[in-house]
Amino acid sequence: MDVSSHKQNVEGVQKKLEEFLNFKQLKTSLKEAILLDYYTAGFWWAKERNFSVIQLSGFMDLLNYLLENLSDKHMTLGDNLKELAKAMAGIGETDSERSGDLNFFSIEQAKAIIDYLNISLFKQYKLYEYLFHSPREEVVISNEYVIELAPPAVPPFPALLEEGIPSDIYSSFIISPATAETESKGSDQDLEGYLEEPCPEVESFEADAVADVTDEDQKSTVGEIPNEIIVNLEAEINEKLQMQEEAYTLRTEKLKSPK
Repeated sequence: MDVSSHKQNVEGVQKKLEEFLNFKQLKTSLKEAILLDYYTAGFWWAKERNFSVIQLSGFMDLLNYLLENLSDKHMTLGDNLKELAKAMAGIGETDSERSGDLNFFSIEQAKAIIDYLNISLFKQYKLYEYLFHSPREEVVISNEYVIELAPPAVPPFPALLEEGIPSDIYSSFIISPATAETESKGSDQDLEGYLEEPCPEVESFEADAVADVTDEDQKSTVGEIPNEIIVNLEAEINEKLQMQEEAYTLRTEKLKSPK
């Protein structure tokens, strides 16, 4: 028998035993996985030794009997060995009174069975006791978390938490270059538009000064106005122009200052 055929046969035996034992949680239950390996290995070991059907059935009963002594009756290793000795008593003897339930095995087969049980169950007895009698913490393999996301920012309000970040950190690590360039261009355009926007006070002053005055009236009037009045008028005009210049400067500084 080649290796691939052997593997397929073992997998087939394992599948049949899984159905027979009604194991439904092999992928998450350590106990079910270990028990399936225990019975599959025993069955295949007996099959390779060409046990007859009745011998194979008796061997599987023996595997189950010893395991139940450990799991259900809490037998120690010594007590379970005594039970094995009782079950195999009389093998190879012709006296029907001393022969037991396993008298269909030969002496050589009985020795092989004892050797197999020694390496498969008795040497691992503490591990099987731990499997059946020690509580284990249930491993959490997944968790579900519900995360509530903040709503998106709606202009002119900034995104949540961004209003508390210094402007240099915001511009260096958060704001994207495209957004920064757009905002910079927008600010420059606003500043230029603001500076080019005519001031209502100046327009009103100029309109009042030249309203309903023709060129000839201006010439004749200028010639008749004393120098003292002209000087006072120029001083008043210069004062108003200076006030307008200061107003422009203040508004410009406000635009340039960081928010």
